[in-house]
Amino acid sequence: MDRRHALYEWFRINRFKVDLAATGLLVLLFGPVYLVADRPLLFLISCGLLLPLAWRRTRPVVAAAVVVLVCLIQWAIGAEPVASQIAVPLVIYATAAYGPAWASRTVLLLGLLGGVMLTTREYSSSAESGIMGLTIGALYTVLIWMLVLVSWTLGDLTRVRRLQLQALEDRTRRLEIEQLQERQLAAADERSHIAREMHDIVAHSLSVIITQADGARYAATAKPELATEALATIAATGRDSLGEMRRLLGVLRSDEDAPTRPQPRLSDLDELLLGFRAARLNISFEQLGMPRRALPTGAELTAYRIIQEALTNVMKHAGPHARASVTLTWQGRGLELNVVDDGRGAAADPPTGGGGNGLRGMAERISLYDGSLTAGPLQGGGFRVSAFIPYSEA
Repeated sequence: MDRRHALYEWFRINRFKVDLAATGLLVLLFGPVYLVADRPLLFLISCGLLLPLAWRRTRPVVAAAVVVLVCLIQWAIGAEPVASQIAVPLVIYATAAYGPAWASRTVLLLGLLGGVMLTTREYSSSAESGIMGLTIGALYTVLIWMLVLVSWTLGDLTRVRRLQLQALEDRTRRLEIEQLQERQLAAADERSHIAREMHDIVAHSLSVIITQADGARYAATAKPELATEALATIAATGRDSLGEMRRLLGVLRSDEDAPTRPQPRLSDLDELLLGFRAARLNISFEQLGMPRRALPTGAELTAYRIIQEALTNVMKHAGPHARASVTLTWQGRGLELNVVDDGRGAAADPPTGGGGNGLRGMAERISLYDGSLTAGPLQGGGFRVSAFIPYSEA
C-alpha cells in the first residue's frame, strides 16, 4: 500500500514527465503509419495534434489552442481525418479538468462546432445526397457530440473532485496550524500556571527559612533554645516545600505514581498562619459572615495563595516587628479578603531584577474567576492587599 501510494504521488508531482512519455508513445503508435504510406502531410497533422498533449495538464489552454489551430488548418486544406484525431477528446477532457472555467466552456463549444463543420464538409462534398445523406451526416454529428460531451463531462467531474480535495487539504492545513497555535497557547498558559505555583511555594518557603535562619544566627549565643526552635521551623518548612515541589513535578511528569495530595483550601488557613507565626510574624485573623454557597476548589486555592503571597511580602518588605491582619468577609456576591500590615510598605523595599511576580501572579489567578485585586501602600505606613472573588453562579 505504501509503495502504491508513493507511486501515485510521483505520478501526481511529475505530471509533465508522465504526459511527455505518453505523448511519445502515441506519436510512435500513430505517426509512422503515414510515413510508411508515403503521406507526409498526414504525418505532420498527426504530430501537430499529438505533441501538444505533453502540456495538456501543465498548460491546458496552450495545448488546446494548438490542437484547435491544427484542426482548423486540417479542415481548411481539406485533409481527411486521421487516427491522431483522438487528441481532440483528450484535450477537451484536460482543459475541462485542469484549465480555467472560461477555457473549459470554450473548448466545449468549439468541439460541438467542430463536429458540425466536419460532417457538413464530408457529406456535402460526397456523392451521397438526399434523405440518406442527411441522416448519415446527422448521425455522425450526434456521435461526435456525444464523444465531446462525455469527454467534457468527465473532465468537469475531475475538476470538481480536484477542487474538493484541494479544499480538504487546505482545511487540514488550517486545522494543523490552529491546533499548533492552540497547543502553544495551552503551553504558555500552563507555563504561567506553573510559574505562579513555583513562585508561591518557593517564595513563601524561602522567606520563612531566611527569617528563621537570621533569627537563629543572632540567638545562637544568647538563647540557644530559640536557635534550636528556629532550626526546627526551618526543617519543617523545608520538608513541606519539598513535598509541594515533588507534587508539582509529579504532575508535570504525568507520573501515575505521583502524589495526589489535594490542593490547599481555605480550611487549611490555620496551618498556613501557624507557619508564619512560627516565623515570628504577628498575625491576627478574623472571619466575618457565612458563605452563601461554597466557592469552587480553584477559587479557594486562589484565595489561599493570595493570603500566602501577601503574608510572605509582609515578611520580606514590612520590616521587623511588623504586624499583619487577615480578614475574610463573606458577602452576598462572594468573598472579600484583606491582608493589612503596619510595616514600611512594599515601596520601601522594592524588588530588584524585574521582580513583582507575586502581585502579577495574584492578579492572574483572580482574573480566572472574574475577581478583582487591589494592592498598594497605606497613608502613614503599611500595605494593603484587597481581593474579591465572586460566587460562580453557573
